[in-house]
Amino acid sequence: MAQLPEMMRAVVCDAAGGPEVLAVRTLPVPDIGAEEVLIRTAFAGVNRPDVLQRQGLYPPPPGASPVLGLEVSGTVMAAGDAAPAELVGQEVCALVSGGGYAEYTVAYARHCLPLSDRFGLCEAAAVPETLFTVWHNVFERGWARPGETLLVHGGTSGIGTMATLLGKAFGLQVVTTAGSAAKCAASRDCGADLAVNYREEDFVEAVLAFTDGAGADLVLDMVGGDYLPRNLRCLAVDGRHVSIAVLGGAEASLNLARLMMRRHTLTGSTLRARSDTFKALLADEIAVNVWPLFTDGVLAPVMDRTFALEDVAAAHARMEAGEHVGKIVLRVAG
Repeated sequence: MAQLPEMMRAVVCDAAGGPEVLAVRTLPVPDIGAEEVLIRTAFAGVNRPDVLQRQGLYPPPPGASPVLGLEVSGTVMAAGDAAPAELVGQEVCALVSGGGYAEYTVAYARHCLPLSDRFGLCEAAAVPETLFTVWHNVFERGWARPGETLLVHGGTSGIGTMATLLGKAFGLQVVTTAGSAAKCAASRDCGADLAVNYREEDFVEAVLAFTDGAGADLVLDMVGGDYLPRNLRCLAVDGRHVSIAVLGGAEASLNLARLMMRRHTLTGSTLRARSDTFKALLADEIAVNVWPLFTDGVLAPVMDRTFALEDVAAAHARMEAGEHVGKIVLRVAG
């Protein structure tokens, strides 16, 4: 095993606020537990929960690193006593509960996925958070089946582009919403069958027209608020509505009689606070059903822009401005 340094560069925010509160400091390299590995971070994905944590709206769960960052790629440098020793030296990507914006990141060994010659470090860092989220919510909680229609809000976000890629790969028709003609075009380029500019068109009417009045079989919603009743108006009989964020508000009203008559199912989830065991089982499902599509080069994440670790504030500003299409990543090493 290579000699590990005692200190590392990492992004910290001493107080809640705008992107300007982010700074790169020197911190101790973290210790690992028996079932964990230490990854020398090459790239780290930037996600909306990172922005919310920086704003003081999404604190890390108990035991998680206070350093931002929920997904990384890099090389495993050390493994705990109960982790597979053969992981040491391997290039992997991993879902983590925090700590990704740092030169060394601790990950639960069973949350790591191996890379390949066709799937390198930069793209791999853009995958775990959205892939785990979409697979669980669209295909496990949402019971998506080939031939069904999936409505995804925020079509050019990291979640939106991943949901589009996976939806098409598994035989769904995908309808997305976005806030401009350019973003709608970008969503169609990702594979969406229909992209609706919600600033100019009623997505409810657009979905009903696209489905000949039947409605979408499944909605993946990260808006919440007044989108819920609108989503249900264009949700098919026996349709499923899955909430994964509440960017438009956590409170909503609905017509229970209509829900009963149309046999709608409302569900939702968050990922970060789930147990290590749950995430390990989810990783196992992904490794069997989805991961070969990435390592064989069939699928690739939609990439927006890469920023140096020192430019983390600019990366957050870009995400908050809503200008990105696909995933923003930080170059941590080199």
